[in-house]
Amino acid sequence: MTGLQDRLTPEQVEEFGREMDELRRRIVDDLGAEDVEYIHNIIKTQRGLEVTGRALMYAGFFPPAWLAGVGALSLAKILDNMEIGHNVMHGQYDWTRDPALSSQRFEWDNVAPAENWRHSHNYIHHTYTNIVDKDRDVGYGILRIDPAQKWHPYYLGNPVYATLLAIFFQWGVMLHDLEVDRLVKGERKWSEFAEERRRIARKMGRQIGKDYVLFPVLTGPLAPLTLAGNATANLVRNLWAFGIIFCGHFPADVESFSEEETEQESRGQWYLRQILGSANITGGSLFHILSGNLSHQIEHHLFPDIPARRYPQIAGEVRAICEKYGLPYNTGPLRKQLWSVAKKIVKFALPGSGDDKQEPATLERDRKPAAA
Repeated sequence: MTGLQDRLTPEQVEEFGREMDELRRRIVDDLGAEDVEYIHNIIKTQRGLEVTGRALMYAGFFPPAWLAGVGALSLAKILDNMEIGHNVMHGQYDWTRDPALSSQRFEWDNVAPAENWRHSHNYIHHTYTNIVDKDRDVGYGILRIDPAQKWHPYYLGNPVYATLLAIFFQWGVMLHDLEVDRLVKGERKWSEFAEERRRIARKMGRQIGKDYVLFPVLTGPLAPLTLAGNATANLVRNLWAFGIIFCGHFPADVESFSEEETEQESRGQWYLRQILGSANITGGSLFHILSGNLSHQIEHHLFPDIPARRYPQIAGEVRAICEKYGLPYNTGPLRKQLWSVAKKIVKFALPGSGDDKQEPATLERDRKPAAA
């Protein structure tokens, strides 16, 4: 874990917050028809890819057709989860009053129920971003990813757990809201999650029935190939989502925080925490769309309910504001960020890694005043 080299005075923090509020206001005031047209086009593309993928499974005996079907279905699932589901469920399009774009009504192609996810992600993660022992995305209750997490022999399996989480990522997200690690430790009771479990059972049944029963059966004698194709598409989506999300949260120099230092944070301090606890991934337009624009994780953490298509438009301005205040703007290509995350997962698997006694990075410690 690294501390920052620059420090903002309380006055600078509040001015920084005002600049971010002003940027947000300008985005909100500019929302309109282009944003609606964009998301509708993405939805049409996603549906077209899904129909194409399902249709090609009927020609699955022909390997090129099967591969093309898997490719189309993989892209459909990625778009559904990343650029559509994640962003719609954040309320990014609630202002349209379109029931199909309602954050409270939308359900995605994922075994994790939308209602559970909105609590664990929209509320817990985005409220307590990178606050150790509050933000359950720090290690997902499985990994040691930060030196503030006390080492235990269990963490020697870090690389194995990370690999399994990547492969079965949608299932990990599904279990996330159950706080399984705390159930195992006896800190929570199974009975406390009765409603969450009912939602999971219903959603899991629908997803398994759709991908592994209904659509395979519809292709008759090609059912085994269709089942394999659906499983492969889910795997591709899982690996992609894991990579994008981990590269936005856990590369080197992304900071974490303690509960104590964030107890009474101002709006400016909240914005500052989002900057310090996030990382971006560089790439082209298609890459950003397929990532759900979570390749702009910094901008997403700052403005989670703003349509994600706006993040590339404001990234340069956010970066300029960070430079003005001497703040870091963690960004880099996918290979760099992914390698950084992989090294971190291996490093914190080992005893004595980092500094087990080191406190989470503080907003005030060991930093020089930034230029006014």
